[in-house]
Amino acid sequence: MRYLAIDIGASSGRHIVGEAEDGRIKLREVYRFSNGAGESGGGLVWGAERLFKEVLNGLKAAGQAGLAPDFVGIDTWAVDYALLRGGELLGDIACYRDLRTVPVTDKVHALIPFEKLYERTGIQFQPFNTIYQLMCDKESGKLARADGFLMLPDHLNFRLTGVAKQEYTNATSTGMVNARTHDWDEEIISALGYDRRLFKPLAQPGESVGRFTAQVRDFVGYDAEVVLPATHDTASAVLAAPIKFGSAYISSGTWSLLGAEQERAHTDKGSMAANYSNEGSINFTFRYQKNITGLWMLQSVRKEAGEPTFAQMERWARGAKGTVIDVNDKRFLSPENMCREICSAAGKVMHMPELLRTVYDSLAACYAAAIKELETGTGQTFESIHIIGGGSRDRLLNELTARATGKKVTAGPVEATATGNIIMQMIASGEITDIRAAREMIKRSFDIKEISI
Repeated sequence: MRYLAIDIGASSGRHIVGEAEDGRIKLREVYRFSNGAGESGGGLVWGAERLFKEVLNGLKAAGQAGLAPDFVGIDTWAVDYALLRGGELLGDIACYRDLRTVPVTDKVHALIPFEKLYERTGIQFQPFNTIYQLMCDKESGKLARADGFLMLPDHLNFRLTGVAKQEYTNATSTGMVNARTHDWDEEIISALGYDRRLFKPLAQPGESVGRFTAQVRDFVGYDAEVVLPATHDTASAVLAAPIKFGSAYISSGTWSLLGAEQERAHTDKGSMAANYSNEGSINFTFRYQKNITGLWMLQSVRKEAGEPTFAQMERWARGAKGTVIDVNDKRFLSPENMCREICSAAGKVMHMPELLRTVYDSLAACYAAAIKELETGTGQTFESIHIIGGGSRDRLLNELTARATGKKVTAGPVEATATGNIIMQMIASGEITDIRAAREMIKRSFDIKEISI
């Protein structure tokens, strides 16, 4: 059987076909497109129609390459969503980097204190979380006009199949799913005055959504079954980490997520103070993890520096000396000029090599602090950290991480999110039995590197 992962990140999207062959997973990229938020109506939005067009273009490209899939799964980043009326989109999909939520976070906490939110959901405070974005839409009157609410991957699935399902792992990122019942939290929704009818029963990874609509079939040239992976991209990525349950990981991309899988949520005051999150995974387990700014800073510097390659940037940084700054400072969320903001945080003007090394050293220092918090929060001691995702290719960052944390560091696979997406489709189809078997297959399939310093 053939599977297609549509993996959409904040800076790019890709369509990757996967098949099992001789006990290994074989991947082939058939389509790639750039992504990014744009301005509309005074705010940052994603451009839902453009995104869906790219989804269709990639599906068509797979068919034209002779690789039409039997199954399709979509994953994206978390927290952003579509509001609908009569199945049609109400406006565009707001980008989490828009600063519209800044004035409303205190209003949400006045209705239900953050301490109570964390105790019930275990979700770390981020000013862009869905719970705050919805308050913006409530105050503007947009929420009152909506009769449908779908997280971004759920909305794309709806466009492909005509079936609306709300998937669990992405729903937990909203800050409105109870960590004990694994369902929408009635008390939170009621306290904030959100329409309970917008929040439907949650579907689990591995469930079928449906088959392509006739219109989609006509455009792409074939039919396929759409299946739910873990639609939150980090949830999919972690499933592809070739580790034992409970091991430490860093999912390294635009955001870096450092954490460990856990059987239960940690909603204690220490975890809240450390700003650790408990996001849903398969079989009602959790990813106890911390959100770190990640490669977003390097991506932004690269754009401002005239698009040098990441390999060039790594070489420039390797021979320089940096200054440690707080990469999680909100000033780096959506600055007008990232280079200028980094220099301001460091308190001096820096040339490019020193500026880049500052980012590298600061990320590694943040990882080191976060792993200590992880050990405190879980009561475990971690001897190693496994890095997955695009950042696993950055040898300098991996070396600095090993040095700063004092842990053994291993890295790979690079396309972890697409791989995790595909293995959930394979489990849904019955081709493999469970995540443990999938992770053994991943070990055989990809080059996993041990980082030496």
